[in-house]
Amino acid sequence: MTRPEAQDRAQDQDRELLPTATSRETRAFLRVLVRPHRTLAAAGFTVMVGATAVGLVTQPLLGHMVDLVATHAPVAALTLPAVLLVLVAVAQGVSTSLGLSLISRLGETVLARLRERFVERALRLPLGQVEKAGSGDLTARVTGDVSQVADAVRTALPELARSVLAIVLTLGALAVIDWRFLLAALLAVPIQAHTARWYVRNAVPLYARERVAAGAQQQQLLDSIGGAGTVRAFRLEAEHTGRVTRRSQAAVDLTMQGVRLVLRFYSRLHLAEYTGLAAVLVAGFFLVRSGSATIGAATAAALYFHSLFAPINSALVLMDDAQTALAGLARLVGVAAARPYESTPAAGEPQKTDNAVTVRGVGHAYEPGRPVLHDVDLVLRAGERVALVGASGAGKTTLAKLIAGIHHPTTGSVHPPVAARRGDGGREVALVTQELHVFAGPLADDLRLARPGATDDDLCAALDLVDALTWAEALPDGLLTVVGEGGHRLTAAQVQQLALARLVLADPPIAVLDEATAEAGSTGARVLEKATERAIEGRTALIVAHRLTQAATADRVVVMDGGRIVESGTHDELRAAGGPYAALWEAWSGTRSTPRT
Repeated sequence: MTRPEAQDRAQDQDRELLPTATSRETRAFLRVLVRPHRTLAAAGFTVMVGATAVGLVTQPLLGHMVDLVATHAPVAALTLPAVLLVLVAVAQGVSTSLGLSLISRLGETVLARLRERFVERALRLPLGQVEKAGSGDLTARVTGDVSQVADAVRTALPELARSVLAIVLTLGALAVIDWRFLLAALLAVPIQAHTARWYVRNAVPLYARERVAAGAQQQQLLDSIGGAGTVRAFRLEAEHTGRVTRRSQAAVDLTMQGVRLVLRFYSRLHLAEYTGLAAVLVAGFFLVRSGSATIGAATAAALYFHSLFAPINSALVLMDDAQTALAGLARLVGVAAARPYESTPAAGEPQKTDNAVTVRGVGHAYEPGRPVLHDVDLVLRAGERVALVGASGAGKTTLAKLIAGIHHPTTGSVHPPVAARRGDGGREVALVTQELHVFAGPLADDLRLARPGATDDDLCAALDLVDALTWAEALPDGLLTVVGEGGHRLTAAQVQQLALARLVLADPPIAVLDEATAEAGSTGARVLEKATERAIEGRTALIVAHRLTQAATADRVVVMDGGRIVESGTHDELRAAGGPYAALWEAWSGTRSTPRT
């Protein structure tokens, strides 16, 4: 193994991919999804059985016509069988279309519910878990895996259902003509069964590795393209190009293994077809010679077996699509069936809070053996505004995310629990960061994400409180202006004001702000700091301070260093103490610009 490949493998081992369901878990989950639609499933199955049974009348009719010709019957005798063939074709076509429509409706309904469940669970995944897996893993599941499953539902599932029914009923029809024809036809089964087992045994792990490789490839593309500026700054273009190439080559190699596997699969199927057909023809020869069967019966038996080529091949070939889809389905179910992140509090655990936050003995590590927080104790009193300051890497953001419930502490506890909700169902704790997303759509809809039932007056009041109403009303269509991707572009300061307006609308008793003014310039920062003070008025607030002016106006300042709280007190008390905060303040006040803390 080359050194770059070893680095790629080490990178893969560091990532903990999102869960993938076992076969048993996948089947159990599908049963849960299908159960509410049992009537639709039964109707589709019944209609398909009827359509297949009607189609099986074709071969006996053709055999009867052969017997009529062999016995030199009048031409007029062929009229009735010919008319019946036409009626059979029409009846089979109509019933097959109806049956496939019902099965497709069932598949689409179940797929829609699976998508909903996947999105619901994906949005509740712990952020730390997503970060460890890499966003490429989640993206590959919601794009490639969903596409594979959707294609299988729309094409493979209806065709597979029809093929399986045709096989079963045709074999039964062979037995009705003469059981010896059935025995002859069954000579192909051992070859087909061996081929199926061989294929499944090789295809399942291969397609699973292929989906994982596709996720790794997508993650590498996201890493390289998303960090293009850093890559160019450190002149790592060649290294990242090499990584993308290796990831892509690994995905291509697995795809080509799949192609070779399918080609071998087809060649074995052809052998089974010719073996079975030869056996049926030989059986027909001896049965006709002995008088046990007519030429027409032998013809019908041969036609029956020949008609099995298409459904058997379809069923076995669809295993290729099925195995690919099952590999993707297991990855989707792995997320969709995961335990919700916001679980119900344990018995006796309070759901209502007194708007205070208590952190006891909290330690946290993103990787085992590498703690970033050490035995942190902190109490935020109800209505208190606490500024959290410290050098970069001190653990401020990690502590803020633990309090906001984004991460779970490795040790210790945080109260209120992440599942705590107010009496009206709203959240007890809300987080505002510098990394914000503006959803595509009208500005009013974006704001109503925080409070779906908010009136236009509520929206205007929230915007006015954070000094955003003036620019919002000046937009081309006011609150109906489309913002986000493809819409009106908002400035960094406006986006932060939008986030603060959402906070006002959500009205949580506890707010956590992680450098919420970091993206604004000095002038914009002063506006945002005033807006922030208004938005958190009356709330318990933890502010990860980007500028020390925020710390100076807070009720209390907490200083972190090396994952520990090293100081706590008011701005004046800490300045007078001459400790770490005093040094930070002196360094900050002695510069013209406002440095990051």
